[in-house]
Amino acid sequence: MGKRIIQQARGHGSLTYRTSKRAFRVKISYPDPQEHGVAKVIKLLNITGYSSPLAKILFKGKMYYNFANQNLQEGQEIFIGQGAEIKDGNISLLKDLPIGTSVFNVESYLGGNGVFVRSGGTSAKIIKKDNNTVTLFLPSKQEKNFTPNLRATVGIIAGAGRKEKPFLKAGPVYLKMKARGGRIYPRTSAVKMNIVDHPFGSGRGKRIKSKIAKRNAPPGANVGHLRPRRTGKAK
Repeated sequence: MGKRIIQQARGHGSLTYRTSKRAFRVKISYPDPQEHGVAKVIKLLNITGYSSPLAKILFKGKMYYNFANQNLQEGQEIFIGQGAEIKDGNISLLKDLPIGTSVFNVESYLGGNGVFVRSGGTSAKIIKKDNNTVTLFLPSKQEKNFTPNLRATVGIIAGAGRKEKPFLKAGPVYLKMKARGGRIYPRTSAVKMNIVDHPFGSGRGKRIKSKIAKRNAPPGANVGHLRPRRTGKAK
């Protein structure tokens, strides 16, 4: 009797394929959009679920967490809100920043707490401004327009260079993938499995079998072509 294929195991929702809650026990957020003033960096934290250090910020008696920028220090004061100085670590409105400024953790809507440019060592650059939009050059080499009233953090996210050191051995890669949680590693190709373990298994030919999964197929049955526009050999 065959075993469950990976899609079935993931759909079952066991701890093996689920990210640990501790990896995201801290939520990245900005203060209320109407508030502005001086805040203080209480502590720098290393959280598994994020690729850069986090800054624990005390602002008007409440604690907030944001990505730490390069050269940020514990005890440092930063300014939050409209009228903030153009200084690394400050949280400011896009309309108040000049062209050429590097920013990260950019909001998608006012009060959205930042969703763009959040990976360690990255930043976006302001390249164009007009009355209605501010254009940023993202790390993906794409340009994107934002509303001028959205908030962003000035500077470059800390944690650059984490991908530069080679792993050299398979063991450190395994530990890295294990820490991230919910990732399948090492991943085995379906055509290399036995026929009892996967629909694409067995050594009788290495061509993946033509199979169209149903549109609402459950985990384990959605194997093959998923909602293909066409099948068969192209003429």
